[in-house]
Amino acid sequence: MSRWKAAAIHLYISFFVGLAAAALIFGLWYPPPYSTIGGASKLVLVLLGVDLALGPLLTLIVYRQGKWGMKFDLIVIGVLQLAALSYGLWVITFARPVFVLGAIDRFVLVPADALEPADLAQGSRPEFRRLSWTGPILANALSPTDREQRNALLFSGAAGKDIEKFPKFYADYASSNGPLLARAQSLDELAKLPGAAERIDPWLKSQARARAQIAWLPLLGRGGDAVLLLDKSSGEILDSLPIDPW
Repeated sequence: MSRWKAAAIHLYISFFVGLAAAALIFGLWYPPPYSTIGGASKLVLVLLGVDLALGPLLTLIVYRQGKWGMKFDLIVIGVLQLAALSYGLWVITFARPVFVLGAIDRFVLVPADALEPADLAQGSRPEFRRLSWTGPILANALSPTDREQRNALLFSGAAGKDIEKFPKFYADYASSNGPLLARAQSLDELAKLPGAAERIDPWLKSQARARAQIAWLPLLGRGGDAVLLLDKSSGEILDSLPIDPW
């Protein structure tokens, strides 16, 4: 067997391993519509680039039929490739979005590495005390009514640790989203933003909802900002559009 054939076989195997990894990432840890905003797209491109290039390229370089120790060389290459893939997956899972949080007049995509264990342990409900492995949990942030807590949150926010990093202020989304929805804006307002109308109209044609039934709020994430589309009455999240809300 030639080195080119050996490298092609390795590339074939690596392709399906990478495909399985991508399905796990986009299907479970970074589900739509949060993949791009969560920063997964760039991370996955790097991960798959390494997976598809590292192993097959090394095989192409070192493979020689009948060479003594060839089996050992291939095992070493496989171990190196597996180590690189495992590290990449660890980085991706460490930064996976665990909460989609309504916060006053916007949504924030909260990654796992943004929450300290001590703060997570103080979550107001059991589901807010753990880091989800099956996609982000929808919640709403309620400003504290206690004056001392409000002042502490104010100083904390000034230092860069805002309300989304305190699960003790999280609440059930469906029963507490009234004030958030009151600040949501219409699609007519969204259409005034540069390039927005070109994205809104095709999306609307694919939906069975009237334009007046849909509202939007900004969505902030590690991979950038976008627009989150909502049912105006229930607050149900419908989709996100790659539009700069600012």
